[in-house]
Amino acid sequence: MSNLDAIDRRLIAATQAGLPLTPRPYYVIAEQLGMSAEEVMARMRAMQETGVIRRIGVVPNHYALGYSANGMTVWDIADDQVDELGERIGQLPFVSHCYRRPRRLPHWPYNLFAMVHAKSREEAQADADRIAAVLGDACRKSDILYSSRMLKKTGLRLVD
Repeated sequence: MSNLDAIDRRLIAATQAGLPLTPRPYYVIAEQLGMSAEEVMARMRAMQETGVIRRIGVVPNHYALGYSANGMTVWDIADDQVDELGERIGQLPFVSHCYRRPRRLPHWPYNLFAMVHAKSREEAQADADRIAAVLGDACRKSDILYSSRMLKKTGLRLVD
């Protein structure tokens, strides 16, 4: 982070708790910092390109939206098929994120994870059944790990 100048640091400090909930958030930030919106956007883009910022996105509170059956579906998939099948699962409209992780044998055989958000456990199970149909015989075992609470989600924090 040593390549950040004072303006970048001020920009991160102004956005680290989230972007303003307005149609033109970069203009609000620009006004707060006394700079142009174009410079704010250019600096944010540059920080993304260098990896200082990995992504900018919405982090919804699923519980507040009525989705209380949030489940991480976990799958034991044949290693030679997990990448291709993971791509397909990640494209399903009800999967918010999907990724491959190493197994931790003998206790944890799962190598593919896919998060589903549903209004009931029955709905989440139906989504898991739809994933299972895509995976077919490549899936040897599966489970759903339901969230019991929402953990605090935060991004980059600068400490001076």
